[in-house]
Amino acid sequence: MTTVSLDIRERVSELRDLIRGHDYLYYIKEQPEVSDAEYDALMRELRKIEEDHPDLITPDSPTQRVAGAPSEGFDEVTHHRTMLSLANAFDDDEFVAWHERVAGLLEKDRFDMVCELKFDGLAVALTYENGLLVRGATRGNGVVGEDVTANLRTINSIPLRLTGDDYPDLLEVRGEVYFPKSRFEEFNAEREAQGLPTYVNPRNTASGSLRQLDPRMTAERPLDIFMYSVGYSEGGRALDNQWETLDFLNGLGFKVNMHNRVFSSVGDVLGWYRHWREEFDDLDYGCDGLVVKVNRFEYQRHLGEVGREPRWAIACKFPAEQATTTLLKVRFNVGRTGSLNPYAVLNPVYVGGVTVKQATLHNEDYIKSKDLRVGDRVIIERAGEVIPQVVRSLVEQRSGSEKSVTIPTICPSCQQRIVRREGEAMSYCVNASCPEKLVRLVEHFVSKGAMDIEGLGEKWGAILIAQGLVGDVADLYYLKQQDLAQMNLLDAVAAAKSSEFASALDKIGIPGVGKKTSGILADRYDSILELMAAPKDELAAIGGVNERASDSIIAYFLDDDLRAVVDDRGGAFAELGLVDGPTDLYYVNRKYLMRPETLRQKSVTNLLGAIEKSKGQPLTRVLVALGIAHVGSEVANVLARHFGSMDKIRQATREEIEELNTIGPKIADAVREYFDNPSNIRVVEKLTGAGVNMTEDTVADSGNGVASLKGLRFVVTGRLANYSRSAIQDRIKELGGSVSGSVSKRTDYLVAGEDAGSKMTEAEKLEIIILTEDDFESLLSERAASHAQEQTEMNIPSAQT
Repeated sequence: MTTVSLDIRERVSELRDLIRGHDYLYYIKEQPEVSDAEYDALMRELRKIEEDHPDLITPDSPTQRVAGAPSEGFDEVTHHRTMLSLANAFDDDEFVAWHERVAGLLEKDRFDMVCELKFDGLAVALTYENGLLVRGATRGNGVVGEDVTANLRTINSIPLRLTGDDYPDLLEVRGEVYFPKSRFEEFNAEREAQGLPTYVNPRNTASGSLRQLDPRMTAERPLDIFMYSVGYSEGGRALDNQWETLDFLNGLGFKVNMHNRVFSSVGDVLGWYRHWREEFDDLDYGCDGLVVKVNRFEYQRHLGEVGREPRWAIACKFPAEQATTTLLKVRFNVGRTGSLNPYAVLNPVYVGGVTVKQATLHNEDYIKSKDLRVGDRVIIERAGEVIPQVVRSLVEQRSGSEKSVTIPTICPSCQQRIVRREGEAMSYCVNASCPEKLVRLVEHFVSKGAMDIEGLGEKWGAILIAQGLVGDVADLYYLKQQDLAQMNLLDAVAAAKSSEFASALDKIGIPGVGKKTSGILADRYDSILELMAAPKDELAAIGGVNERASDSIIAYFLDDDLRAVVDDRGGAFAELGLVDGPTDLYYVNRKYLMRPETLRQKSVTNLLGAIEKSKGQPLTRVLVALGIAHVGSEVANVLARHFGSMDKIRQATREEIEELNTIGPKIADAVREYFDNPSNIRVVEKLTGAGVNMTEDTVADSGNGVASLKGLRFVVTGRLANYSRSAIQDRIKELGGSVSGSVSKRTDYLVAGEDAGSKMTEAEKLEIIILTEDDFESLLSERAASHAQEQTEMNIPSAQT
């Protein structure tokens, strides 16, 4: 190892400080003090020293923002604390009602409220240890997100090292990544010129950019970020309120929005809201409302949360944008439960930041209640990321040529019969083999809330079904490596065709055709088809293409073995509409065409591993995954915990199902209807045969010293020392109890931690039993002992008389 002089070390430190300072002035303050050329000179000097002395490279060096090879996927990250959602207020009255509720709980008429613009981007959490960025994650479901650290490091307004030394040992901060509106049209124009698909709006662009597997791709996009809260910290000074927090974040080098304000009156907040309701279009980032937060953290703790929504904050949403257009057609798609979902085909119109061509019509009853007709002039509405909807028709503009909407009598996907159940607002396809229904069901089956099979999304499911490899969800467990290898071939074709032709040609691997020759050929030809049709003399006449290269190109496309594979496999893909034509397969390197199982072998192995791992999911998850109408996680948990096995659920009568807690006649009918269908029984039996778990511990079977909380209702509040809120709620449910978000006369126990707040007061009024964490553990021990004694007594033989 070479010895690095003190002068060089000091110069490296000086350069890094200079560059960080200029980054802060340019990206955060937007007040650059040096020219681009001066900045580039500093960066070049630092890069050169680090190249000569690699031991001096540190993760927080400005040269290390873009690093690493493409990833095969994102790891999961559990947030230190749940990233909460916000309740919405859509008009002044709803905000005033929120303020009155908060004032009542705080017993104060006036309190400070911080107003922040609500950004329309992608929420992320950044973790710093000792001032260094170590992890960045997406919000995900609020509890678990995806690790996108490498991509977030490429955003210049995110400091790799915090400014100053007034920061905690561990700090998690939260903010919103966005794509500047001013750069969006230019970015899409560049993609269109390259033959690449364009993005719908800046928010989708930000989301797609942040989830690129190759951080170098993310680095090419002008993402930015605003930070707005501290999610978690260890060490450092305590913060007392939100306004102080925003100033604290700014002092650490984060970009904080300049339009934050603090008010103490309802009138001032509403005035600020009305100002931005008129002016938000002028901002260079998506904004769909105003977030209002109670300023003092002491008050926030007192107010607590309801579900995953804090009582101490609310999102005042801007009104949905509306536009007028013509309803051209009404079509129906098929959902995973077989529901026929109507949607409007519209004359394209720009609204809410995007061009809208389709809008939801919700259900058949909605069409009838609105008297919508094909040919009507209609008003459509779009708010934020909500799916556009048709609000009403302009009856006064009818010409008489409009036609009533025809409701299908057979399924538009499989042409089989449909049924309209009593009390339902739409019709259903009951064919278990309906292709479109199956695509949606596979998508649902593999999702995180169901069997959680990572890597098998909507695209793969649709292709597997189209190829006849999957006829129902159970077939996923019978897939072989060679089946999935075909999927990788299609992915490789799609990736190559979406990239520049020169790059795709270089990767094909034609002997004698390297990067330079590929670039020359790409200037002359636009596709593989054009290159295949070129005669030898034409190729040889191109400047920069030698005779060896032209001979290789001709020989490559005349190779009989290769042509046989392309004709056979490519023909099958083309027949299914998966590629434009058999010759699309020539975009894939020859060695992979001949042995597709070697293409991205690791991804196939990982997918097979994910499928195998999912066999161990609890019965609750399996029930959710089957897509039974009205059976979500809560109902599935009740069924699994009560009956204990799929067989017992299959055999249960409608009456036995209906008498369970939280299950009514509608759900009981849906469960019974599912298991009365022979096609569904075949799916369940195939899943069982594949080794998928079909049992779950019941409350009644949880003897041997395990407590039963069956029939007891709990409310949990306050800050707990040994449990997270979700963990103790899950524990209660596992043991047969139920959990509510509010105290009532039906509550049996309130489990209270520190800062229990109003729920404690309500429980005391109603004389509800209040438990500390220790009391809760004691209750479990007592009920476990009692349950074990009952089990013992049940096993004692009766005395002989």
